[in-house]
Amino acid sequence: MTALIASGVILIIILSTDLGTRKITNMRLLRSIIAVAIVIALFVHTLPLGGNDPWLQLAGIGVGVICGLIAAALLPAHRGSDGEIYTKGGITYAIVWTLMSASRVVFAYGSEHWFGKDVILFSIDNKLSGQDVYSNAFVFMALAMVLARTAVLLTKRRRLRGAQAAIPAVKRAA
Repeated sequence: MTALIASGVILIIILSTDLGTRKITNMRLLRSIIAVAIVIALFVHTLPLGGNDPWLQLAGIGVGVICGLIAAALLPAHRGSDGEIYTKGGITYAIVWTLMSASRVVFAYGSEHWFGKDVILFSIDNKLSGQDVYSNAFVFMALAMVLARTAVLLTKRRRLRGAQAAIPAVKRAA
């Protein structure tokens, strides 16, 4: 249930703020960070550190960063005729986010209904403490994906603003 709620909330926020042509505003970026903080507060109750628990949680973060970078690459930025910076999120961008969210939910459901015994054996063999470490890994994955996307948007906005600022300097020098 944790994976379903966290993934659903994040998916709705990201798609509602990124699909179509959208201006990169501080509030747009801040909204994502606020969502991350709320999801952590609501869904991360413990931080298992025994055995290989930290490694699984770090792996979740790593996968999230990679997926966030891939998704952000599918969100091109450009300067509008009004001088503002915009992104254009399309179907491919939405598919990446939806697939990642769905995969977390399917794994969570499957670990309870289809392959629970295999998850238990995997946990024992790899010295993982149990359900909380998996839940955290998935929440951290989703959050890292959001933060990576937010960092890329900041970078794109900064780069395009810097390019605009350089144009008048070049014209003055000429």
